[in-house]
Amino acid sequence: MVVAKTTQEFVPIKEVRDGVIIMKDGSMRAVILSSSLNFALKSADEQEAIIYQFQNFLNSLDFSVQISIQSRQLDIRPYLATLEKQYNEQLNDLLKIQIKEYVQFVKSFTESQNIMSKTFFVVVPFTPTTILGPQKEKKGAKDGTKNDSFEESRTQLEQRISVVQQGLMRCGVRSASLGTEEAIELFYKLFNPGDTEKPIKL
Repeated sequence: MVVAKTTQEFVPIKEVRDGVIIMKDGSMRAVILSSSLNFALKSADEQEAIIYQFQNFLNSLDFSVQISIQSRQLDIRPYLATLEKQYNEQLNDLLKIQIKEYVQFVKSFTESQNIMSKTFFVVVPFTPTTILGPQKEKKGAKDGTKNDSFEESRTQLEQRISVVQQGLMRCGVRSASLGTEEAIELFYKLFNPGDTEKPIKL
């Protein structure tokens, strides 16, 4: 008899705690949201400097990182809803006509063009040297060892985050660590892509 597995069994994440993603194997992850650079618009000297700084950044790391790029079709429905609201509240007939024409232009343009939004992340890992087993973990929950171990590991993970953010800053890239709610939302959308396509009521 084939036993169906739940979706949670295929998700390698155990929990998200204080902005730290704890995997089922006991390792940890932090996700850093990063800005982008319009590399093509930089001068040749600027491009060379950015490449040099990025090379130095990668060579300075003594741990691995993962660079992830999310590419999604741009959802303009919230923007259109704002325009529709302005149209309904507008008293000037000329401005109402202009808003209506602009809405039609935006709709036709986005329908004919595949406009994508890109989001950049850097995933920073950390694996504690000793991962508590079930019995030790149960005991640790009583004597505080489990929480102390988490705080110690999180401190070392935060040190790695700081190294990565400083390296990105030298390349001209702004960054920010995701908190608990942001990380949960990110992974929820990753594992439930259809939910992002639900229509927004205007």
